[in-house]
Amino acid sequence: MLLINADVVGRGAFGSPVRGVTELVSLSIVGIVFLQLADALRCGRLTQADVFLGPLRQRQPALGAALQAVFHGLGALLMGLILHATWPQLVDAVRIGEYVGALGDFTAPVWPVRLVVLLGLVATVLTFALLAVAEARMAWRLRRGGA
Repeated sequence: MLLINADVVGRGAFGSPVRGVTELVSLSIVGIVFLQLADALRCGRLTQADVFLGPLRQRQPALGAALQAVFHGLGALLMGLILHATWPQLVDAVRIGEYVGALGDFTAPVWPVRLVVLLGLVATVLTFALLAVAEARMAWRLRRGGA
């Protein structure tokens, strides 16, 4: 936020932007999204449609928990596939020295953001997997008659 505000003030008051703000903000947004993904999932703030699953969990809790376990398992699989596709991009970014910006003006390496994305994906895969196991256990307990 400080960089963005300094850039706005620099453009308006002095006619000179802060170099690299656009590049750094665009990289930061990607990193922020992936860093918060696992926590949003864990806290139940990840977007999902409860039109079907909510009423099902009220009428048939064991089936609802089992279906939620399947959804979490599929989420872990999907994030795992994205993680698998992201690893080569990180390796390539480090290998070739990928950067954003313009030589002689402002450059920033891309690999730190790619690493943050990778770490966020690992945390999200683990969170999905743990939630899938917890929901499967809940479905099993409910099916057996326990609470």
